[in-house]
Amino acid sequence: MSMTRINEFTAKQGQGDRLRDLLRSFLSTLDSAAGCQSCQVLQSAEHPTRIVVLEVWDSVEAHQASVKNISPEAFAQIMPLLDGSPKGENFS
Repeated sequence: MSMTRINEFTAKQGQGDRLRDLLRSFLSTLDSAAGCQSCQVLQSAEHPTRIVVLEVWDSVEAHQASVKNISPEAFAQIMPLLDGSPKGENFS
């Protein structure tokens, strides 16, 4: 049974587009990972500082393995753009 992961990010004021673009730059890495069925980055039309990443995976384990393909330096680029901690949860 597949698993959907929903990740929520809130950017600092004026940084929504930059955060969206940075998260989209990770899509090819995630899409090519074993077990990835789909991945989307969505930005709220009403609240452009709100970004959601929707990921569909074959399993939780496939998702966890894919995170290792994104370097700590890439994650470090995200942190200064955030207003608060990102949230993520798995759904089935």
